[in-house]
Amino acid sequence: MERFALVFSRYLLRIAVDEIVYVKADANYSDLVLINGVKYKIPSQLTYFEINLRTMKHAHWFIRVGRSLIVNYQHIQIINLNNRTITFGGKHLVNKPRTTNPHALLQENGIIDGDLYTVTASFEALSLLKERVESILETERT
Repeated sequence: MERFALVFSRYLLRIAVDEIVYVKADANYSDLVLINGVKYKIPSQLTYFEINLRTMKHAHWFIRVGRSLIVNYQHIQIINLNNRTITFGGKHLVNKPRTTNPHALLQENGIIDGDLYTVTASFEALSLLKERVESILETERT
């Protein structure tokens, strides 16, 4: 599988592109979330990912959603316009941690914001995403 390389002054990170679930902006950083539940805080803005993912063979898997999110449509399970959420799923994704102290377990697993599977976006951005995914799925069927 094709690998996405992140090169920084103190480390190099290589990730198979099919393992990327989404990348979410966080000021001058980005949160890169993988299917195994690992979340990396990357010292780069979302534009860095957008530009570099375009050069990949599987660039068509990645869709920019508004100003703060890039998703891998392969992992989208639900786009809910009413709740303004995207839920990722599939048997290949790790199960959500279950514990009486979820914050401690999430920190232990490197998941800081507490929810791997659901992210929010504006209604307009999700409407465009829904149309784009529908178009992709229609093209794949033919």
